[in-house]
Amino acid sequence: MPIAARRYNKRSMRIALAQINNTVGDLEANAAKILDFARRGEKAGAEVVAFPELALTGYPPRDLVEKQSFLDRTAATLQAVAEETARLRAALIVGYVACSPPNAVIRAQNAAAVISKGRISWTQAKMLLPNYDVFDEARYFEPAASQDLCVLHGRKTAVTICEDAWNDKQFWERRRYSRDPIEELAQKGAELIVSINASPWNIGKRQQRETIFRATARRFGLPLVYVHMVGGNDQLIFDGSSFAMTAAGDVAARAKSFDEDLILFDSDTGTGDDHANHLMGDEAAFEALVLGTRDYIRKCGFRSVLVALSGGIDSALVAAIATEAVGKENVTGIGMPGPYSSEHSLTDACSLAHNLGIRFEVVSIDAGYRAMIQTLTPLFAGFNADTTEENVQSRLRGVTLMALSNKFGSLVLTTGNKSELAVGYCTLYGDMCGGLAVISDVPKTMVYRLARVANQRAVRRGLPAPIPENTFIKPPSAELRPDQKDTDSLPEYAMLDAILAGYVERHESVPEIAYNTKLPEEMVRDIVRKVDRNEYKRQQAAPGLRITAKAFGMGRRFPIAHRFTE
Repeated sequence: MPIAARRYNKRSMRIALAQINNTVGDLEANAAKILDFARRGEKAGAEVVAFPELALTGYPPRDLVEKQSFLDRTAATLQAVAEETARLRAALIVGYVACSPPNAVIRAQNAAAVISKGRISWTQAKMLLPNYDVFDEARYFEPAASQDLCVLHGRKTAVTICEDAWNDKQFWERRRYSRDPIEELAQKGAELIVSINASPWNIGKRQQRETIFRATARRFGLPLVYVHMVGGNDQLIFDGSSFAMTAAGDVAARAKSFDEDLILFDSDTGTGDDHANHLMGDEAAFEALVLGTRDYIRKCGFRSVLVALSGGIDSALVAAIATEAVGKENVTGIGMPGPYSSEHSLTDACSLAHNLGIRFEVVSIDAGYRAMIQTLTPLFAGFNADTTEENVQSRLRGVTLMALSNKFGSLVLTTGNKSELAVGYCTLYGDMCGGLAVISDVPKTMVYRLARVANQRAVRRGLPAPIPENTFIKPPSAELRPDQKDTDSLPEYAMLDAILAGYVERHESVPEIAYNTKLPEEMVRDIVRKVDRNEYKRQQAAPGLRITAKAFGMGRRFPIAHRFTE
């Protein structure tokens, strides 16, 4: 039976939601940011300042938690944060990696600490540890055996960590866990729910969160605070979008999406700050890619990037994202015409670079290609020209980019999209060379939409639309042989993306996909074979930014050597 909604004791508590962008393992810098936001929160009138899950250590720390030195330094840094807050009146809720109880099989826990008056006054470990898609928490953390309420400013508070608040049995038709930590804490008399989170963003995720937590607030009749991380950490992007709700499930406070923020919520009056920038759909996806690109570049210690500009839509989009991410002065476009490059490939690339205001250099691969073919001709005697010669061109471009990267210390951004990566329409050690695959989770049809977003954003800022119209309308081509078009090897991208969405994201069978898309079953089967056959390429690709529910990368783990076929 559902727990009846209760009237909670109206002890007013002003809570600051500190939505910070931290860096995994940078304990000192993360601690400094926590202290800065804590002081800002108190100055704004907060009695409690809540930070995201693993705010001190960054999320996900992965195998760092296997290092005892990491656990020891985390504990020392948390203690230092506590001591620095001795003069603060506000209490802090801080996520961190804790040491497990003695004799635990796994020596780390995902935990939250309440810091008050210069000391750590209360801690709680996470109980439900996600172990699906991009999550590996059951590998790294010991789950909490029990949980307790925390008294904050006179109010019994359920402080929970991410997944612990995502298992409402009245919301999910099929639950992953038998326990419902929120229900248990409500039964103990909770008067307020504070959930600290590091929940990776994908398209539609923000709306899903609000729906889930609205159901929780209404079910238990309790006000609810959801504080969330923001920023990019490797392949994952965190959007922030923190919020607070009244006991009726009405959103009373909202933070920005894709940016650091600090908002206040008054649990008595049910009022708070509204900083929401309401980014939706393709605009949100574009902003996520900008944030993920910027943080990957900066957190890996790079300042500048290289982008191969072919005059095509994919490289144009990547260049536009990179320019917004790190500034035009830190982006260099490289045009690398070959024996089959069209005139417009260079002119469109040049126009793009001019509109973006980025440096543009041209390095022809013609001489290198002729030299390589001449070198290989004796070994290729008796064989017809095929994709081998095509791939030599692509690999010469990869060699050129990596040489420039080595010489100037710039990170190469690859330009392949999800559709190409899915079916292997890309060249190992060629166009796959680079340090970050910016749009590897963006289907080709979405690439065109995001390119329009890039132009619209520029125009809104009073700048020229960077991507030339010809780039949108010309047929996609790798230009590795005369008059080549992508459709020589692949279906139209609208059909291809529909097949891939069914197979990669929804795990549908060939007959199901054929039925749902109204496409010939043999076409579907051919694409599925290509997806399966090219796992070896994807596992050698640069890490990519995740924006859909199922990206290639850490959340999709298929064997390379296997014999199962659809």
